[in-house]
Amino acid sequence: MNTANSPLWMNRRKTLPAQTANRPALSFSRLNNLRRFSPFSPPGHARLPSAGKTLKTIPTRVTACPEVVHMAVPLILASGSAIRADLLRRAGLDFTIQVPRVDEDTVRRSLEASQATARDIADALAEMKARRIADKNPAGMVLGCDQVLDLGGAILAKPESPEQAVEQLTAMQGRPHQLLSAAVLYEDARPVWRHVGVVRMQMRALSPGFIKGYVARNWDSVRHSVGAYKLEEEGVRLFSKIDGDVFSILGMPLIEFLNYLDTRGLLDT
Repeated sequence: MNTANSPLWMNRRKTLPAQTANRPALSFSRLNNLRRFSPFSPPGHARLPSAGKTLKTIPTRVTACPEVVHMAVPLILASGSAIRADLLRRAGLDFTIQVPRVDEDTVRRSLEASQATARDIADALAEMKARRIADKNPAGMVLGCDQVLDLGGAILAKPESPEQAVEQLTAMQGRPHQLLSAAVLYEDARPVWRHVGVVRMQMRALSPGFIKGYVARNWDSVRHSVGAYKLEEEGVRLFSKIDGDVFSILGMPLIEFLNYLDTRGLLDT
Protein backbone atom coordinates (compact mmCIF):
# COMPACT_ATOMS: atom_id res chain seq x y z
CA MET A 1 0.00 0.00 0.00
CA ASN A 2 1.29 3.48 -0.83
CA THR A 3 1.68 5.36 2.45
CA ALA A 4 1.08 8.65 0.67
CA ASN A 5 -2.46 7.57 -0.14
CA SER A 6 -3.20 6.31 3.37
CA PRO A 7 -3.41 8.45 6.50
CA LEU A 8 -0.76 7.64 9.07
CA TRP A 9 -3.21 5.89 11.38
CA MET A 10 -3.97 3.39 8.58
CA ASN A 11 -0.39 2.65 7.61
CA ARG A 12 2.66 3.45 9.73
CA ARG A 13 5.32 2.41 7.23
CA LYS A 14 7.67 5.19 6.14
CA THR A 15 8.23 4.69 2.42
CA LEU A 16 8.84 7.13 -0.37
CA PRO A 17 6.76 6.84 -3.53
CA ALA A 18 8.54 5.54 -6.59
CA GLN A 19 10.89 8.06 -8.14
CA THR A 20 9.76 9.61 -11.38
CA ALA A 21 11.72 10.85 -14.37
CA ASN A 22 13.82 13.94 -13.77
CA ARG A 23 11.99 17.20 -14.18
CA PRO A 24 13.30 20.74 -14.59
CA ALA A 25 14.57 22.32 -11.40
CA LEU A 26 12.68 24.80 -9.16
CA SER A 27 13.31 28.44 -8.18
CA PHE A 28 12.46 31.40 -5.83
CA SER A 29 11.81 35.15 -5.69
CA ARG A 30 10.94 37.88 -3.21
CA LEU A 31 7.90 37.49 -1.00
CA ASN A 32 5.57 40.40 -1.71
CA ASN A 33 3.80 41.89 1.29
CA LEU A 34 6.03 40.01 3.74
CA ARG A 35 9.02 41.60 5.49
CA ARG A 36 12.44 40.02 5.20
CA PHE A 37 13.31 38.79 8.62
CA SER A 38 15.13 35.95 10.33
CA PRO A 39 13.32 33.46 12.59
CA PHE A 40 16.01 34.17 15.18
CA SER A 41 16.61 37.88 14.66
CA PRO A 42 18.16 39.79 17.61
CA PRO A 43 16.19 42.23 19.78
CA GLY A 44 15.13 45.32 17.87
CA HIS A 45 14.83 43.45 14.56
CA ALA A 46 11.65 42.19 12.94
CA ARG A 47 10.66 38.65 13.89
CA LEU A 48 8.47 36.09 12.20
CA PRO A 49 4.96 35.41 13.48
CA SER A 50 4.19 31.90 14.68
CA ALA A 51 3.32 29.08 12.33
CA GLY A 52 -0.33 29.61 13.12
CA LYS A 53 -0.47 33.36 12.49
CA THR A 54 -1.82 34.21 9.06
CA LEU A 55 -0.71 36.89 6.64
CA LYS A 56 -2.96 39.93 6.61
CA THR A 57 -2.41 40.17 2.85
CA ILE A 58 -1.88 36.94 0.94
CA PRO A 59 0.31 37.47 -2.13
CA THR A 60 -0.75 35.59 -5.25
CA ARG A 61 2.85 34.77 -6.17
CA VAL A 62 5.68 34.16 -3.72
CA THR A 63 9.20 34.29 -5.08
CA ALA A 64 12.55 33.74 -3.48
CA CYS A 65 15.79 35.56 -2.77
CA PRO A 66 18.64 33.13 -3.59
CA GLU A 67 18.84 31.12 -6.81
CA VAL A 68 15.30 30.32 -7.72
CA VAL A 69 14.12 26.75 -8.33
CA HIS A 70 11.30 26.65 -10.88
CA MET A 71 9.17 23.52 -10.78
CA ALA A 72 7.69 21.84 -13.83
CA VAL A 73 4.55 21.34 -11.74
CA PRO A 74 3.28 24.49 -9.97
CA LEU A 75 3.68 24.37 -6.17
CA ILE A 76 0.89 25.78 -3.98
CA LEU A 77 1.24 26.30 -0.23
CA ALA A 78 -2.17 25.61 1.32
CA SER A 79 -1.57 27.82 4.34
CA GLY A 80 -1.87 31.43 5.48
CA SER A 81 1.13 31.02 7.80
CA ALA A 82 3.70 33.74 7.21
CA ILE A 83 6.50 31.71 8.74
CA ARG A 84 5.86 28.65 6.53
CA ALA A 85 5.85 30.87 3.46
CA ASP A 86 9.12 32.45 4.54
CA LEU A 87 10.74 29.04 5.12
CA LEU A 88 9.91 27.95 1.57
CA ARG A 89 10.99 31.31 0.14
CA ARG A 90 14.36 31.21 1.90
CA ALA A 91 14.87 27.65 0.68
CA GLY A 92 14.61 29.01 -2.86
CA LEU A 93 11.27 27.57 -3.95
CA ASP A 94 8.90 29.31 -6.34
CA PHE A 95 5.31 28.90 -5.14
CA THR A 96 1.93 30.51 -4.73
CA ILE A 97 -0.32 30.68 -1.67
CA GLN A 98 -3.95 29.66 -1.35
CA VAL A 99 -5.52 29.58 2.10
CA PRO A 100 -7.99 26.71 2.65
CA ARG A 101 -11.17 27.20 4.62
CA VAL A 102 -11.05 24.50 7.29
CA ASP A 103 -12.77 24.55 10.69
CA GLU A 104 -9.73 23.18 12.50
CA ASP A 105 -11.22 23.33 16.00
CA THR A 106 -14.28 21.29 15.02
CA VAL A 107 -12.19 18.71 13.15
CA ARG A 108 -9.70 18.46 16.03
CA ARG A 109 -12.46 17.94 18.61
CA SER A 110 -14.08 15.28 16.44
CA LEU A 111 -10.79 13.41 16.04
CA GLU A 112 -10.08 13.65 19.76
CA ALA A 113 -13.53 12.26 20.51
CA SER A 114 -12.69 9.27 18.31
CA GLN A 115 -9.46 8.83 20.33
CA ALA A 116 -7.14 9.72 17.48
CA THR A 117 -3.54 10.34 18.54
CA ALA A 118 -1.85 13.73 18.29
CA ARG A 119 0.18 12.43 15.35
CA ASP A 120 -2.96 11.33 13.53
CA ILE A 121 -4.68 14.66 14.21
CA ALA A 122 -1.78 16.69 12.81
CA ASP A 123 -1.61 14.44 9.74
CA ALA A 124 -5.37 14.55 9.14
CA LEU A 125 -5.53 18.36 9.37
CA ALA A 126 -2.55 18.78 7.04
CA GLU A 127 -4.16 16.45 4.50
CA MET A 128 -7.53 18.16 4.79
CA LYS A 129 -5.95 21.52 3.96
CA ALA A 130 -4.01 20.11 1.02
CA ARG A 131 -7.04 18.28 -0.36
CA ARG A 132 -9.27 21.36 -0.10
CA ILE A 133 -6.93 23.34 -2.37
CA ALA A 134 -5.98 20.38 -4.58
CA ASP A 135 -9.63 19.87 -5.49
CA LYS A 136 -9.55 23.33 -7.09
CA ASN A 137 -6.08 22.88 -8.63
CA PRO A 138 -5.85 19.25 -9.77
CA ALA A 139 -2.90 19.88 -12.09
CA GLY A 140 -0.62 21.34 -9.40
CA MET A 141 1.32 20.21 -6.33
CA VAL A 142 -0.32 21.34 -3.09
CA LEU A 143 1.42 21.32 0.29
CA GLY A 144 -0.73 21.29 3.43
CA CYS A 145 0.70 21.63 6.96
CA ASP A 146 -0.46 21.52 10.55
CA GLN A 147 1.12 21.57 14.01
CA VAL A 148 -0.20 19.96 17.20
CA LEU A 149 1.08 20.03 20.80
CA ASP A 150 0.79 16.82 22.81
CA LEU A 151 1.06 17.15 26.60
CA GLY A 152 0.86 13.65 28.03
CA GLY A 153 -1.94 12.72 25.65
CA ALA A 154 -3.81 16.03 25.96
CA ILE A 155 -3.94 18.19 22.82
CA LEU A 156 -3.33 21.89 23.44
CA ALA A 157 -4.57 24.50 20.97
CA LYS A 158 -3.74 28.19 20.63
CA PRO A 159 -4.79 30.08 23.79
CA GLU A 160 -7.93 32.16 23.42
CA SER A 161 -7.07 34.55 26.27
CA PRO A 162 -4.12 35.52 28.51
CA GLU A 163 -5.77 33.55 31.31
CA GLN A 164 -5.85 30.41 29.17
CA ALA A 165 -2.22 30.97 28.19
CA VAL A 166 -1.29 31.08 31.89
CA GLU A 167 -3.26 27.86 32.45
CA GLN A 168 -1.49 26.10 29.58
CA LEU A 169 2.00 27.15 30.66
CA THR A 170 1.22 26.22 34.27
CA ALA A 171 0.21 22.74 33.10
CA MET A 172 3.36 22.39 30.97
CA GLN A 173 5.95 23.80 33.39
CA GLY A 174 8.39 21.20 34.68
CA ARG A 175 7.06 18.60 32.21
CA PRO A 176 7.97 17.29 28.76
CA HIS A 177 5.69 17.68 25.76
CA GLN A 178 5.86 17.07 22.01
CA LEU A 179 5.36 19.33 19.01
CA LEU A 180 4.19 17.43 15.93
CA SER A 181 4.48 19.20 12.57
CA ALA A 182 2.74 17.39 9.73
CA ALA A 183 2.99 18.00 5.99
CA VAL A 184 1.06 16.31 3.18
CA LEU A 185 1.72 16.87 -0.51
CA TYR A 186 -0.98 16.38 -3.15
CA GLU A 187 -0.30 16.01 -6.86
CA ASP A 188 -2.91 15.37 -9.54
CA ALA A 189 -5.52 15.65 -6.74
CA ARG A 190 -4.12 12.72 -4.73
CA PRO A 191 -1.62 12.44 -1.85
CA VAL A 192 1.90 11.50 -2.99
CA TRP A 193 3.97 12.27 0.14
CA ARG A 194 3.47 12.85 3.86
CA HIS A 195 5.64 13.30 6.93
CA VAL A 196 5.22 14.18 10.61
CA GLY A 197 8.20 15.78 12.34
CA VAL A 198 8.32 15.23 16.12
CA VAL A 199 10.14 17.55 18.54
CA ARG A 200 10.48 16.68 22.23
CA MET A 201 10.50 19.69 24.53
CA GLN A 202 11.37 19.79 28.23
CA MET A 203 10.04 22.87 29.99
CA ARG A 204 11.76 24.26 33.09
CA ALA A 205 10.03 24.51 36.46
CA LEU A 206 8.48 27.99 36.37
CA SER A 207 7.03 30.08 39.18
CA PRO A 208 3.46 31.40 38.94
CA GLY A 209 4.79 34.95 38.98
CA PHE A 210 7.16 34.33 36.10
CA ILE A 211 4.45 32.68 34.01
CA LYS A 212 2.05 35.60 34.51
CA GLY A 213 4.78 38.10 33.71
CA TYR A 214 5.83 36.18 30.62
CA VAL A 215 2.29 36.11 29.26
CA ALA A 216 1.78 39.82 30.04
CA ARG A 217 4.99 40.74 28.19
CA ASN A 218 4.42 38.47 25.19
CA TRP A 219 0.67 38.03 24.77
CA ASP A 220 0.40 39.89 21.47
CA SER A 221 2.94 37.47 19.99
CA VAL A 222 2.18 34.13 21.67
CA ARG A 223 -1.60 34.38 21.25
CA HIS A 224 -1.10 32.90 17.79
CA SER A 225 1.15 30.06 18.99
CA VAL A 226 0.24 26.55 20.03
CA GLY A 227 1.31 26.21 23.68
CA ALA A 228 1.50 29.99 24.24
CA TYR A 229 5.22 30.33 23.49
CA LYS A 230 7.54 31.20 20.61
CA LEU A 231 10.96 29.64 20.75
CA GLU A 232 12.48 32.31 18.51
CA GLU A 233 11.70 34.93 21.16
CA GLU A 234 11.70 35.01 24.98
CA GLY A 235 10.04 31.60 24.94
CA VAL A 236 13.44 29.95 24.55
CA ARG A 237 14.02 30.71 28.26
CA LEU A 238 11.17 28.38 29.19
CA PHE A 239 13.06 25.25 28.12
CA SER A 240 15.90 23.20 29.54
CA LYS A 241 16.14 20.72 26.66
CA ILE A 242 14.92 20.45 23.08
CA ASP A 243 15.31 17.33 20.97
CA GLY A 244 14.31 17.77 17.36
CA ASP A 245 14.48 19.80 14.17
CA VAL A 246 14.18 23.59 14.28
CA PHE A 247 12.03 23.67 11.14
CA SER A 248 9.49 21.34 12.74
CA ILE A 249 9.38 23.71 15.71
CA LEU A 250 8.60 26.53 13.29
CA GLY A 251 5.78 24.50 11.75
CA MET A 252 7.10 22.54 8.76
CA PRO A 253 9.33 19.45 8.29
CA LEU A 254 11.29 21.34 5.67
CA ILE A 255 14.33 19.06 5.36
CA GLU A 256 12.16 16.01 4.69
CA PHE A 257 10.11 17.95 2.13
CA LEU A 258 13.24 19.07 0.28
CA ASN A 259 14.55 15.49 0.40
CA TYR A 260 11.37 14.32 -1.32
CA LEU A 261 11.68 16.96 -4.03
CA ASP A 262 15.27 15.84 -4.55
CA THR A 263 14.19 12.21 -5.04
CA ARG A 264 11.80 13.46 -7.71
CA GLY A 265 14.57 15.29 -9.54
CA LEU A 266 12.98 18.65 -8.78
CA LEU A 267 15.97 20.18 -6.98
CA ASP A 268 19.26 21.12 -8.60
CA THR A 269 21.77 19.53 -6.21
